[in-house]
Formats: sequence, C-alpha cells, structure tokens
Amino acid sequence: MHIELPEKRYYGIGEIAKAFNVNTSLIRFWEKEFDVLQPKKNAKGNRKFTPQDVKNLQLIYHLVKERGFTLEGAKTHLKENKSQTLSKFDIIHKLEGIKAELVKIKNQL
Repeated sequence: MHIELPEKRYYGIGEIAKAFNVNTSLIRFWEKEFDVLQPKKNAKGNRKFTPQDVKNLQLIYHLVKERGFTLEGAKTHLKENKSQTLSKFDIIHKLEGIKAELVKIKNQL
C-alpha cells in the first residue's frame, strides 16, 4: 500500500486513518498493541504522529492487512526481524512508487 501524505512534522490521527483507509479506533488499538508506536499527545490528549510513526504504521499495516499476520505474529516478527523486515518493506515501498510513476507516464502517452 502506497500512502499519500503531505510532508509534515506531525500528523493527526484523522489524517492517518484516512490515508490508510481505516477507522481511527484501529490506529488507537495498534498504538496500544505495538510498542514501536509512540505518538506524542498535546494537552488535550490529541495524538500527533511523526513520519517515523507513519513508517511503523505502514509496516504494521503491511504485516497484518496485506500479509495476514496475527497481531502476535506481527509483534514477534517485528521484534525478531525488524531490520530485515524494514529493509524488504523499504524496497517494496520504493518499487510501488516507481510503478505508480511509470503508470502515470504511460497514461500521459
């Protein structure tokens, strides 16, 4: 899944949920379940996600929604193979971006 978000220092939970096409409750649930998600909270308690949080969410989404891992399986996979998984995920993410650009160029021909 290729996520389209403008480059910012922080993103609100609504922006994140919309980009991933999921409910905000799922994002909050994943925050509780996965230690790698640590959004900052303002005085009102509103979550502010950093670009690194977004990257971690993309990885969690990839494992759970696209590859069909259980939450426990995804947690274990992240703990044991995080650097290898991140490397593969980065490659997949870059290839998806290249594919999208190529499709865009093809459509312009």
